[in-house]
Amino acid sequence: MRNFSDLNEQEVLALAISLEEDDELTYLNYAEYLKDTYPNTAEIFRSMSTEETGHRHRLIELYHKKFGDFIPLIQRTDVRGFMPRSSVWLGRPLGLERIREQVEAMELESLRFYRRAARQTRDASMRQLLDDLAAEEWQHEARAETLINKYLTPEARDEEGKTERRLFLLQVVQPGLAGLMDGSVSTLAPIFAAALATHNSHDALLVGLAASLGAGISMAFAEVASDNGSLTGRGSPMLRGVVTGAMTTIGGLGHTLPFLIPSFHLALTIAMVVVIVELLVIAWIRNRYMDTPFLSAAFQVIVGGVLVFFTGILIGSAG
Repeated sequence: MRNFSDLNEQEVLALAISLEEDDELTYLNYAEYLKDTYPNTAEIFRSMSTEETGHRHRLIELYHKKFGDFIPLIQRTDVRGFMPRSSVWLGRPLGLERIREQVEAMELESLRFYRRAARQTRDASMRQLLDDLAAEEWQHEARAETLINKYLTPEARDEEGKTERRLFLLQVVQPGLAGLMDGSVSTLAPIFAAALATHNSHDALLVGLAASLGAGISMAFAEVASDNGSLTGRGSPMLRGVVTGAMTTIGGLGHTLPFLIPSFHLALTIAMVVVIVELLVIAWIRNRYMDTPFLSAAFQVIVGGVLVFFTGILIGSAG
């Protein structure tokens, strides 16, 4: 990699052209990525891409006048000091807030680049263009606000907000809730059966760890294999698998960890209290995100949990 201060004026201009092309394509990628779910925001990024195209054309025109037709390919990865930037394709799935944060970082980096490049060059025409582009990058925030007001009407904002919430439900809440319910309920029977059969905290802990981790791995793979999200809109199967597996494991570990306490009866009592808390949390999540009445959600979850719990007690007592 080269230091920016070591670049000559031809190389600075070639780098500027490459950076503008990167920004132009990045905005187009954002627009393409968002066009189905957030069409109005996608139009904003298309407009910003068009502005970057104009910047690139002005840079190329000046380059031709100064240095001829051949433009060496100098990229951001060839010069020290630039922030690492992953492609939109590698970063998916992306939320609106994450995209807006990345865009702000892009614009700030471009502003700093043009200001430093203008200070480094001695050519009057180059300095003028670089200063002008720095000023335009500075104004991009205001320009973005204008585009937001143009394309994101109150109705569009409301619709995109609903879409974002729907995607969050599909991609995070639903798989997480399914995992939490499975981990909290399905592990009750083996853990309490082992506890009551052995009256030993250590044995119950081992069974609980095995059941929780095993259920987490199983649920993660099942979620990944369920669908790839292309038709259902449920997003990345890997993300859903991680969320489901993690929440399944957490659900089982909640009433497993009390058995770290050597006193069996104390550990058993705390584990039972944790179970009640887990079931109420599940009911609250269903009420908060799935619009299920709390009493109805609590009744459904508690009935299922109690049935599994007593199954474990019966099996453990028989042993």
